Amino acid sequence: MTTARTGVLLRRGFLLEYLTLGWNVVGIVVLGVAAWTARSVALAGFGLDSLIEIGASTVVIWELSGTGEVRQRRALRLIGAAFAALAVYLVVQSIVVLAAAFRPHHSAAGIAWTAGTAIVMFALAAGKARTGRALDNPVLRTEGRVERIGAPAAPAPAAPPAAAAPPAEQKK
Repeated sequence: MTTARTGVLLRRGFLLEYLTLGWNVVGIVVLGVAAWTARSVALAGFGLDSLIEIGASTVVIWELSGTGEVRQRRALRLIGAAFAALAVYLVVQSIVVLAAAFRPHHSAAGIAWTAGTAIVMFALAAGKARTGRALDNPVLRTEGRVERIGAPAAPAPAAPPAAAAPPAEQKK
């Protein structure tokens, strides 16, 4: 691959990561307000996922800025640890919420944001996976795969309250 082609692909990788950062920074605010208003642990967990995505994107930007197998391994471990921490948080919070029989309120903002996130993350994941493959960069490829797996789950936090709300509450 030519140096010019590598430069174009690196710039695309950076752009995809900066777009991910921007989306997730806005998402933390939207989801924080929606989670607080709806008293939804699921939306708060999704907001935490946005925070972890910011960390993962920062790691990928750091990795794209340098070279070396050691740097790639460290980046993959950092991203993996962040998502493992999120999984532990969600399991613990889910157990607490289920044990307490807590029911969140309806959140139109949460539903709209998470649905939009699914669409945006699919597009970003595809771009990252394609760019990572072209660069032969396992960190960018892996983050693209993780986002592709997570994108279909994006609307899930808001779906149960929306589906469970009586018709009168759905109109509010």
